Amino acid sequence: MALKEEWEAQGNWLFRWRSYLPFVLLLLVVQACLDFDYPQHLHSLQEAWMLCCLAVSLAGMAIRAHVVGHTPEGTSGRNTRQQIAECLNSRGWYSVVRHPLYLGNFLIWLGIALFFHHLWLTIAFCAVFWLYYERIMFAEEEFLRRKFGDAFVQWATGTPAFVPKKRQWRGPQTPLDWRKVIRREYTTAFGVLFAFGALEFVEHLIVERQLHIEPHWRFILPAGAMGYATLRWVKHRTTYLVSARQPST
Repeated sequence: MALKEEWEAQGNWLFRWRSYLPFVLLLLVVQACLDFDYPQHLHSLQEAWMLCCLAVSLAGMAIRAHVVGHTPEGTSGRNTRQQIAECLNSRGWYSVVRHPLYLGNFLIWLGIALFFHHLWLTIAFCAVFWLYYERIMFAEEEFLRRKFGDAFVQWATGTPAFVPKKRQWRGPQTPLDWRKVIRREYTTAFGVLFAFGALEFVEHLIVERQLHIEPHWRFILPAGAMGYATLRWVKHRTTYLVSARQPST
């Protein structure tokens, strides 16, 4: 098998399992936990740092929400079996970067990696993320090249793969569909919430050797669990979150 076809085959396989394989990064997190400590041994500095890390992850979520909410149906989906694209996205975030959803994923995971303030963990995360998603992006672009031909080549030539070029922003071609955002992204949102709650618990366990959780998390986490269960029920038992651009079937 030629290298090009091999990369594409690897990318398609990784694309299919992209929602699960990133959890391999948890092995690096476990290692980081072994020598974790508060910055300058001050819990207050760790709390401030955690807010900065959370802001990075929220920025990634915001990018994903904006992309999902403004893209036409049949594109930028959570499909896992095969690549799907009914049209070529070139507006909104796709006017400044070719893979905005993966940029959002990167920021979400980067916020978690930064929590431990270990330079080696951040570097390792960036390397693993790049090696992992490079194949996926290659496979996606080969699919788009075959389907859209010169239109894809023209768009890809002037649009960076991963680092946005702000000056060439063009507004989205469809209005924001907030139902679609909730339907598609509520799992990610609550995943980030629970991840930072768990990190807060782990930091006390490692540094202070005690089972402790901050008072605000005692409210946030149960409320988050109720919100997740409610939205999951609404999504699977009703048509309320069905997009106006998507027929209810």
